[in-house]
Amino acid sequence: MTFSSGRRPWPLMRTGRRRTALVAAAMAAVFLAVGPSSAAGPVSRTHPEALGIGDPLFPQLGNPGYDVTAYDIALDYHRQDRPLDAVTTIDARATEVLRTINLDFTQGVVAAVRVDGVRARFVTVGEDLVITPSAPVPRGSGFRITVRHTSDPQGGASGGWVRTGDGLVMANQANAAHRVFPCNDHPADKARFTFRITAPKSLTVVAGGLPGQRVRKGSRTTWTYRLAHPMATELAQISIGRSAVPHRTGPHGLPVRDVVPVADRAGLEKWLARTPGQLAWLEKKAGRYPFENYGVLIAHATTGFELETQTLSLFERDLFTSEDLPRWYIESIMVHELAHQWFGDSVSPRRWSDLWLNEGHATWYEALYADEHGKASMKQRMRKAYGQSDAWRAEAGPPAAPKPADPGQQIGIFRPVVYDGSALVLYALRQRIGRTAFERLERQWILRHRDGVASTADFIHLASEVAGRDLSGFLRPWLYGKKTPPMPGHPDWKPAARESTKGAALPGARTGRHAVGYTVPWAVKPG
Repeated sequence: MTFSSGRRPWPLMRTGRRRTALVAAAMAAVFLAVGPSSAAGPVSRTHPEALGIGDPLFPQLGNPGYDVTAYDIALDYHRQDRPLDAVTTIDARATEVLRTINLDFTQGVVAAVRVDGVRARFVTVGEDLVITPSAPVPRGSGFRITVRHTSDPQGGASGGWVRTGDGLVMANQANAAHRVFPCNDHPADKARFTFRITAPKSLTVVAGGLPGQRVRKGSRTTWTYRLAHPMATELAQISIGRSAVPHRTGPHGLPVRDVVPVADRAGLEKWLARTPGQLAWLEKKAGRYPFENYGVLIAHATTGFELETQTLSLFERDLFTSEDLPRWYIESIMVHELAHQWFGDSVSPRRWSDLWLNEGHATWYEALYADEHGKASMKQRMRKAYGQSDAWRAEAGPPAAPKPADPGQQIGIFRPVVYDGSALVLYALRQRIGRTAFERLERQWILRHRDGVASTADFIHLASEVAGRDLSGFLRPWLYGKKTPPMPGHPDWKPAARESTKGAALPGARTGRHAVGYTVPWAVKPG
């Protein structure tokens, strides 16, 4: 995710027992990391209650007791100001005996629920849909939940659906997918997705993944899309509107399709044409692109940010039509979201406090691209970030232990410390182990954890393995310390005087697309 200028926001697919064990281990790791909580008790209860897996930043997100393997989401769209009729089908496997099953869901009306085809009782508790099947689900068994519900686009201010000039798109980060469809809304439980969207035939529907069958019946068309790789719920994307869908080819024949307002297709082409080259550049840095296709979705909407939805990144139209932004800067923001396809989408955070692994890496490649293709020095950017790092840590916590966001401000976790403050950690690591070892680590990180989830501890372990020595004593102060450690190779770098950095402009800086009230420390090279 990157934030808009001057705005303040509100190995291949594992299946069966092997994947269930991995996801169960991931969920268990969250419990072990945070300790027991009221949200993480036994799954058999006398009275329905809202649950969660105890994530430090979003304790009520996710649900214990099962692993989702697949979602099939059918939506019926008429107008952007009217709730969509929906059927969400969830295939899962129980990791415990389940007498009740919790799903995250709000901002919709549930009409009926079935478990393995049999009607089930249900009740809404907080933002949980609590389901009581007709018989307990045995541990280790697969089961299917079918929920008939509505999906209301009217509450987009809190995430989920976003209304565009002529339709809808999604913006589910960090905890808003369950405002669109019932789910286990935590990145630790990734699954395959199929979308089936019915809309007026005059509109174009595009979702993440590859297109399947398209069926027209009377005045309406049903579009089908499937993702070939598992995805976290927060990365789902559907676009409905009057859109053009230009196609082109990326490296090694990769299909690239973009989604843009029909009226803007010609004007946006110069930006869309940059994607294949950006893909090739990132493949040289991080390895082969991890998914089946890619593209950018440019929406006529005001979100305040861009978003790395899987295989189809979301961008505001204004980013590309503004006349006061240099070309290299816009391209670097495109690279930021593209880098997330490796860091954040293919390898997702085990818990939300591992967010620095997503945003730190995306910011790293954004800055590296700007350094190589534009007029922004990576070294100077990191030096400026170093000067502000102590203040960022004081305000928001260290990179790998961020403070929770204010209530109702789910994207408040996206602060400067997880952007440039975390890219700074990567810069320090490269300084310590050298460029060759660092670049090998980046590629190994994706190969080791592709299509899965990973934690800060996993990164420290792999960095130590690649470097051939224990780096925990070096990395832990950088990731968890209240103060920023000395920068290797730069003894002259010093923290700036202690003061709040919210909204503080830097000389030559452009107010940034990175965090609330944060200005990006661009250092402009002469000439």
